Amino acid sequence: MTDFTVGDDCFRFDGKPVRLLSGALHYFRVHEEQWEHRLAMLAAMGLNCVETYVPWNLHEPREGEVRDVGALGRFLDAVERAGLWAIVRPGPYICAEWENGGLPVWVTGRFGRGVRTRDAAYRAVVERWFRALLPQVVRRQVSRGGPVILVQAENEYGSYGSDAVYLEWLAGLLRQCGVTVPLFTSDGPEDHMLTGGSVPGLLATANFGSGAREGFEVLRRHQRKGPLMCMEFWCGWFDHWGAEPVRRDPEEAAGALREILECGASVNVYMAHGGTNFGGWAGANRSGPLQDGAFQPTVTSYDYDAPVDEYGRATEKFRLFREVLAEYAEGPLPALPPEPVGLPGPVRVELAEWAGLGDVLEVLGGPETESGVPPTFEELGVDRGLVRYRVAVPGPRQAYPLGVSGLRDRAVVSVDGARAGVLTEESGTLPEPVAGPAEVELWVESLGRVNYGPRLGESKGLTGGVLHERQYLHGVRARGLRLDAFEAADAVAAVPFGPVPEGPGATGLFRGAFMVEGAAGVDHAGLELPGWTRGFVWVNGFCLGRYWSVGPQRTLYVPGPVLREGANEVWVLELEEAGEPRVELGPGAPVVAGAPGAVHG
Repeated sequence: MTDFTVGDDCFRFDGKPVRLLSGALHYFRVHEEQWEHRLAMLAAMGLNCVETYVPWNLHEPREGEVRDVGALGRFLDAVERAGLWAIVRPGPYICAEWENGGLPVWVTGRFGRGVRTRDAAYRAVVERWFRALLPQVVRRQVSRGGPVILVQAENEYGSYGSDAVYLEWLAGLLRQCGVTVPLFTSDGPEDHMLTGGSVPGLLATANFGSGAREGFEVLRRHQRKGPLMCMEFWCGWFDHWGAEPVRRDPEEAAGALREILECGASVNVYMAHGGTNFGGWAGANRSGPLQDGAFQPTVTSYDYDAPVDEYGRATEKFRLFREVLAEYAEGPLPALPPEPVGLPGPVRVELAEWAGLGDVLEVLGGPETESGVPPTFEELGVDRGLVRYRVAVPGPRQAYPLGVSGLRDRAVVSVDGARAGVLTEESGTLPEPVAGPAEVELWVESLGRVNYGPRLGESKGLTGGVLHERQYLHGVRARGLRLDAFEAADAVAAVPFGPVPEGPGATGLFRGAFMVEGAAGVDHAGLELPGWTRGFVWVNGFCLGRYWSVGPQRTLYVPGPVLREGANEVWVLELEEAGEPRVELGPGAPVVAGAPGAVHG
């Protein structure tokens, strides 16, 4: 029987010392038909292992509705075919710049501060989830002839809490579910993180982007023996909407990688290939040491300035990493697979049909509720999407300031059918006062839930109320529109489309068609919406994710397998202000070599 173990100073495979040269690639951020190519790129870079998270909320968006956990198993089978080992990080919390850190909103909405603790009710739903998921891992462990060699217990727990009872229970649950390969934890190389996140008897690993010698010295203070491993070597970083893009110098990153290996350590390059936050699953952060500052939503692209870019292409960072890794690999490295081919372009898509947001909501929305105070997204069962709130201003009364408290995250407001402004958490009062009587309508969108720190699981929507002067307006009607409502077969076909309004500025769902020849040979395309403001795009029913004119992202990645030979369809859900009724498709963004910029870690 094949065996993978944690020795006193190294990992061992059937008793032979091995060094893990791993790279992160998340199966849920890459189209399934492209897994094989991306894994081949990792092998060609000199890696012998791949690491992936598992997002609970993707697979169980509503309680009891477990969807396609087999995707993890199919990915692990692809890993085995690629000749790589696998590290699985099943959570239940994953961070990963993913919506709500991978926790379903029905979990965080119900258990609040009890999540990621010994809370009995929270542990019960985690156990139910793990018993549904983990057979995909257990049957593919290396001892059974599969690729899985390591499994993580929780994730960066020391950055969040110190509930040792919870961590030890979770490690025990993994064992009860049949996980026999070594378990590990991963935390920042700081005393408070390692004391809060480590579990006796489990391998502790460290996450950082530079300073390997210092980081491993801290780790050794907490774990005197066992192999050293940087479980997340941050070779790049992710971007936030409205901020400058982050780039890391390739030479500097390659030097930091070499330092890890010179320490005799194993490594997991995070990310080796980042992929894309399809479907509006991008998370968000809060600024400040206590994560109590400005809200920072993450962009759709998860390119991460990784050595294999979002389009599956090798960058300068790939070339330099390959040179470093070749010195530590066993035998010559595989050749690179063929470079992905982009859509010949440009292709201009005219959006000839339109339906207003109200009409879309009537067809695809949930039931309308009425209550004294506005319900949150969680109370309406909305994870990704938007909610329409309606409330009356009594009258007659004079004009007073009208605003909202506890807004998360962005509201387009109309008064008596006329647009009155856009509100945010930082700017929650309309520019012009409102007299009564009046009807107020607020379309509120979640821009992504916080995935890291103490603000994890915070509610979305109108978490406070609508205020006229200092008076709360009660009797609020609310109706949610989930993004996954667009996924149902023929759902959008039932929307009453009509001609596009003349001139820019409309909101609603736009639809158009375009032709593709030779779709089978196209690996990717890039889609742009010049002049449009904020919303979501689908190609042939596949949600590419959010676009937003604040940047820095301008081009949305389109996986080649989504395209069809002949006629194709585009939907654009504009929430703020549409541009000219057209979008543009082309071969995609150029390779970013990795210009010098901010370095994290």
